Amino acid sequence: MHPHQQAAVALSGVQKAIAADGLTLVVFDCCRPARAVSDMGEWTRQGGPPDPQWYPKVRRNDLIAKGYVGELSTHSRGSTVDVAIARADRKSAPKPACGAADADTLDFGTGFDCFDPASETAHHPLAGEATANRKRLVDAMRTGGFRNYAREWWHFTLENEPFAKQRFDFPVAAE
Repeated sequence: MHPHQQAAVALSGVQKAIAADGLTLVVFDCCRPARAVSDMGEWTRQGGPPDPQWYPKVRRNDLIAKGYVGELSTHSRGSTVDVAIARADRKSAPKPACGAADADTLDFGTGFDCFDPASETAHHPLAGEATANRKRLVDAMRTGGFRNYAREWWHFTLENEPFAKQRFDFPVAAE
């Protein structure tokens, strides 16, 4: 079995389950090579002020200490995904103040990759339908065999992941 096949099959099951409600998964990030994680760590150590779109209340060199960027990311194990839910007809598209603004997803209160306490899965209060949408996502992913990282509503790792102690590394190049 390919290292990532178990996670892919589980994610496909989640997609099939939510499609019955006219919804679809949006996958932002999945397997990340260990060298990319290392590069992200180096980027954070270069420091810098808060960034209003991505980390509005945290200096860049504090992103690791605050748990927003991992020195050893679970993404490098092949069983972690960053996902959200969108309407299949793509008629949602809130414009969050922090994180990815063009994701075309349901309202989750923040965008994907907003490194802020408001992105914690159980953060309260949240406006509109964000709390219900986070619960819907967590429930669907849990039913599909994934557990949520409480600091990021979008971050899920396969339960009983097959390579929990291994990191995968490979070059990524544009062709």
